[in-house]
Amino acid sequence: MDTRKLLAEAVGTFVLVGVGSMAILSASLSQMPALLTVPFGFGLALMAAIAISGHVSGGHFNPAVTVGAWLDRRIELGEGIGYVVAQLVGAIAASGMMLGLTNQGAVAATRTLPGDTDLLAFAVETVLTAVFIAVILTVTKRNGSQAGFIIPITLVVIHFAGIPFSGASVNPARSLAPALVGADLSSIWVYLTAPFLGAIIGWIVFRALDGGDDATEAAAMDEEPERDAMDEEPESDAA
Repeated sequence: MDTRKLLAEAVGTFVLVGVGSMAILSASLSQMPALLTVPFGFGLALMAAIAISGHVSGGHFNPAVTVGAWLDRRIELGEGIGYVVAQLVGAIAASGMMLGLTNQGAVAATRTLPGDTDLLAFAVETVLTAVFIAVILTVTKRNGSQAGFIIPITLVVIHFAGIPFSGASVNPARSLAPALVGADLSSIWVYLTAPFLGAIIGWIVFRALDGGDDATEAAAMDEEPERDAMDEEPESDAA
């Protein structure tokens, strides 16, 4: 297993969760509307994470994205498990940084919570994650040079749409880390299950619409065993 890729996933997830969490607290401290500040906080944090380490690992920074990549045979199971562990480490480190800067209550305030009911949040997280994964799988295959822009903008839109209903996590690591560090595990089951279901649905949608030559793709994978996790242009991959 390539330790550079694991380090890249940890660093990228740290940037995504750390900067996004700071955007949440900044909105609260400056009394700015969260719906104006937080979406760009997470979207631009993802763009920064891609710029820093996406070229090394393919830039998943999200266990749901790694599941989508594994389903599409872009990453081996063992490496995928390593990615998820690295993502969790990076996310927990980011929430730990927030704890050092503030306090446990402030960290808990950065976690995602259902806007109404757990079931509504579950449905919203599933749908939004499916959209996110379908976009990632499609753009990294069809238009990799634009992935570093399209994927973060998609995350911004997802936050605009989902914050009132579920907090718009679409990322189990992003939700679990502040829940653990902030000692608030309420409704955490939503964010540890819905994104994975959404990843499966997103992959199914991608495969149904892709129309690619599976035999050709499989042959290409056999010829290039060292190919990066998500696409032939790893610097364009993201989550």
